[in-house]
Formats: sequence, C-alpha cells, structure tokens
Amino acid sequence: MKLFLEVVPVGDAVAAIRRIAPPVVAETVALKDAYGRVLARDIIAGEDIPGFTRSVVDGYAVIAADTTGAGEAMPAMLANTGRVAMGAPEEQAIAPGECRYVPTGGILPPGADAMVMVEYTEAVGDEVLVHRPVAPGENLIARGEDFAGGDVVLEAGRRCSPRDLGVLAVLGVAEVPVAARPRVGIISTGNELVPVTATPGPAQVRDANSSLAAGFVTERGGVPVPYGIVRDERAALEEALATATAACDAVLLSGGSSKDERDICAATIGDAGEVLIHGIAIAPGKPTIIGRVGPAPVIGLPGHPASAYVVLIAIAGPLLAAMTGEREVVRSVAARLTRNIASARGREDYVRVALDGEGGAVPLFGKSGLLNTLAASSGLVRVPASREGLEVGEEVEVLLW
Repeated sequence: MKLFLEVVPVGDAVAAIRRIAPPVVAETVALKDAYGRVLARDIIAGEDIPGFTRSVVDGYAVIAADTTGAGEAMPAMLANTGRVAMGAPEEQAIAPGECRYVPTGGILPPGADAMVMVEYTEAVGDEVLVHRPVAPGENLIARGEDFAGGDVVLEAGRRCSPRDLGVLAVLGVAEVPVAARPRVGIISTGNELVPVTATPGPAQVRDANSSLAAGFVTERGGVPVPYGIVRDERAALEEALATATAACDAVLLSGGSSKDERDICAATIGDAGEVLIHGIAIAPGKPTIIGRVGPAPVIGLPGHPASAYVVLIAIAGPLLAAMTGEREVVRSVAARLTRNIASARGREDYVRVALDGEGGAVPLFGKSGLLNTLAASSGLVRVPASREGLEVGEEVEVLLW
C-alpha cells in the first residue's frame, strides 16, 4: 500500500475525523457525579422557578399605591400585621393600609405587590413609617422570573460546570442525562522509548506522549486506556492495535507516522482497516495519520511531544467533541505579537507563544522536538494557510492550553 498520501488541509482532516466518529452514547448519572460531563439532551424546566414571588431584600411587603408621595417629612403610615416565616406558606392577605415584614428570600403575601427595604422604614409600636415610595414589582423576583416551566435551561452539548450543578439542583434534576465517556486507547511506539519510571540509557528517552495524550483525553471528557510502549515491530504493533481497537472507541497511536517507508504504523492501520489521510498541511504535525479499524477511529500522532500536542488540539479535540456531543468552545484571548512569525503559504502553522501580562504574545521559537517552549508557553497562535506569516504588532487570537 501507499504509505504517504496527498497532504490535505486541516479543515478537510477535521471533517474526515468527524465523519468517522462513533455516535454519542447517552447514560444517566447522579447529580453529584455530573461535574465535567457533557449533557446528552436539553434540560427543560418542569416548573416555574421560583415557584412563588419572593423578596430580594429584608423589609416590608406593601401595596405600592400606599407609599405614593412618602418621604422623610411625610412618611406613609401602615399597620404592621406581623412577620412572614421562611419556608412556610403565607395565606393571610395584605389589605390596603397594611404591611408585613418579609426577610430576604421570603414569600410575598397575597395582596402585596412590592417590598420596601427596612432601611427606609421605622417601626413605631404597631405601625410602620415608610420614608420612601416604591413601584409595583420593586425588590421582588416574580414567580417564574428565573425559569418558566417548559423553558430550555441547559442545552445538550454543554459541559457541566459547578454553577450548572446548582441550576440542576434547583430544577430538581437528581439524575442527569450525559454522554458516556468514550474509551480512548493510547499506544506509544518506538525502540528508543522507556517507561517514565526508568532511567534512559544511551539513545533512549522516556515516553512523554502516553501521559500527554492521557491528560488530553481526560480533559476532553474521555477515559484514557493505556497500552504501554510497543517496539517498532510489525507483529507487536498489530497485536496492540487489534487489542486496543476491539476494546476502545478510538485509538491514539504516537510515533511511526513520518514519511519514511520504514515506519510501520500506516501499513498496520491500513491492513487492519483503512488509512483515510496520511499527511496534513499543518506545522508541526504534517505526517499525522487518520484511519479507522472497524468502527474505531485511529489517529497516528507525531513522535515529538510538542508536535503531538498540536495534533491533539487540532484533530483529536474535534474527534472527542463529536464522540461526546460537546459544543466546541475555543478558549482564547486577543494579544499583539511582539515579534514577526514567518510561515510558508499553503499550510497552517501553530506557533507557541507566552503572554507577557501587558497584552503581548511572545513567540517561542524552537525545534519541534524540544519541550522547553511547550512548558513555557501559554497557548498557540494559528497562522492561516493563506498567509506567509504574521507581523509584529498584529493582533492575534491566542488559543489557550
């Protein structure tokens, strides 16, 4: 088979990986376990929230018309009819000329249509002097003002944040419909690789990509399934790939994706399934593979960790979003380049930058195999394929890690 196919634009590669993404599988989890999970369907309010009109201040429930013209010199005098108990229904109505004390969050008594803050009142025996007029609806949250029954409150594809858990609790959603976490197999290949716990010998390096990929998969809502280090031997890779694709929803395979025909990854993927793309117009990361074995998408990552991370963001990110149904939200900030960035027209370049705290993005140039710029960077600046570089002072979008 042909080991290196025609280089394709990044957009075409993303479209290809989305087409072969397995469908979202829904499951239900307890509210306490829903943090970080992606909603599998819209969450609809089953009732008005709040279910009653409530006060947003400590003060007195009144009929607004009774306070018309009230001031320091001539306050409105109202009969104090007591106090509303928190958490208890209130059935006794307010009549004209009356008021009742209501704490913050308490229910508005029937007949009342506004709240006067306690700071603008004075209790004198069984009477309350009101020194400031209020309008109907003032200092109140009306029934259903937060959410009306039938409203779509949280949309499918949203990753649940702590504030979302609070909203779900208010809505009474104890069991949350979420996308199942896709299982993603992670395989590192290379005779030069040793485990992170080992001391590298001559010409050896510790396996960084397994940890890098596992962290990325976890961050994007998946479950990483490590398959360790596989030597550059066809039989060993065939066995690992067969095991991973049988047990997982997708596989990330790092190393062995260069143009050199001695590499076996593309051939192994192709013989077990199909290679859709081998070569993307992206730098770093040009020799990336996109394939499929059975229903499982397989992404062949570059061996250098810095290059692999770019491909994880550009290609694996859209795959995981498609598998979880998550709406892709780009975390970015605007900044101005402090130096020129050179690029070749016809490919997308992703350049590591550090934010200087003064609105500047400092390009961190270095060889793709080095990790120091990755560790020091805040994110990436994308140079479009249509450009031959970016100029100092130009405003850019920094894609944050």
